[in-house]
Amino acid sequence: MPISIFLSRPQPINHAQQEFIDKLSSWLQNRGMLPRTLGVTDYSDEAPLEAIRSLMAESNGLLCIAFRRTHIDKGTKTVRAGRKFEAKDINDVWLTSPWSHIEPAMAYQIGLPVLILREAGVVDDGVLEKGIIGLYMPEFDLADFDEEHYLNSQEWAGISKRWEAHVRNVVANKGKPPKLF
Repeated sequence: MPISIFLSRPQPINHAQQEFIDKLSSWLQNRGMLPRTLGVTDYSDEAPLEAIRSLMAESNGLLCIAFRRTHIDKGTKTVRAGRKFEAKDINDVWLTSPWSHIEPAMAYQIGLPVLILREAGVVDDGVLEKGIIGLYMPEFDLADFDEEHYLNSQEWAGISKRWEAHVRNVVANKGKPPKLF
């Protein structure tokens, strides 16, 4: 029986993003995992957060792909500098979907293993900041990207093996009674 995995990702906005999803989904399936995404493989008439919570309860890990969604050509951002606030220029950056923050945070709160992949140029704030969730967060650039090569790279092998071991540990422990101490 395949291991259910929550695959968190925004709708792709180009062919390269869709191809990345397809290759990653195939990689997961070849490892005995079943990638599930609300609105793609699973549907619900519940409120989105309830449907996500239900799907996560059936999942053993979460893999999030933080794709580029909204481009900011030129803008400013108010940042705190000590006790003052100041404007900081932000140019040629991308934002991802808010769901790429919400779903990993929800999975983290219930103890699921979380792995986030961030497309180059996506602002690294919230759960997308390195170290926030704990696992190394690889960044990839689809402009000159070969999914097949990356999924066979040493970097991916190290990251994915660690995450997969945590996922398989969840599967092994789901049927055990809770520990009191």
